Amino acid sequence: MCGRYASFREDQALADEFAIATVADDVRLLPPSWNVAPTDGVRMVVERADKETGEITRQLRVARWGLVPSWAKDPSVGNRMINARVETLAEKPAFKRPFGTRRALLPADGYFEWQKPAEGATTKRKQPYYLHPGDGSTVALAGLYEFWKDPTKADGDPERWLVSATIITRPALPDLAHIHDRQPLMLRREDWDAWLDPAVGLDGARELLEATPPEIVATPVSTQVNAVANNGPQLVEPEVDPEG
Repeated sequence: MCGRYASFREDQALADEFAIATVADDVRLLPPSWNVAPTDGVRMVVERADKETGEITRQLRVARWGLVPSWAKDPSVGNRMINARVETLAEKPAFKRPFGTRRALLPADGYFEWQKPAEGATTKRKQPYYLHPGDGSTVALAGLYEFWKDPTKADGDPERWLVSATIITRPALPDLAHIHDRQPLMLRREDWDAWLDPAVGLDGARELLEATPPEIVATPVSTQVNAVANNGPQLVEPEVDPEG
């Protein structure tokens, strides 16, 4: 699974890199994070119709991490849907419809996984790793998003609609499988346009998910990242002495 990631690049840098036409107001209120956790607000790139003109534009918006299906009774179900397995996207009721029409890119600088101690090791502590492109480039995590209407709120209440998102995962590549058997699905830059295009159907979208992801470097980091209350650049710094 992917349960934590880092996304600390400036909004304008992301807008330039992803050719974004509109940055939502609430995006600018979202601080950079080196420890993004489930139920946090996250930045996502989508292509949606402009409210005023109806024109399809590329937008940077905020969603809550953990997809809440439109038919859910309450948003707590999203706590269990932070990830969607690529193998069953077209089968699971919560993911099938957004896979067809509501695909997103979640910009990230890297993500975290925890390696279990080797058999017979003296420590029982899991070692956290920060997994990121070696060249420092942005990764685009393949995601889906959904809208959920809160039946307890009035029509005019701006809080009535909840936008939520999930990150698609795949089996880990051999070089990373010793840390964790799954990894988030990262799309190549040349596939971003097609993934976001609502006109690309299920078959076309499925083909995009089969591409080889970018090369990732695994850096052991401090267990400070274990606590969601901790945040800051120190979380992605290499751990000098893991045993200490």
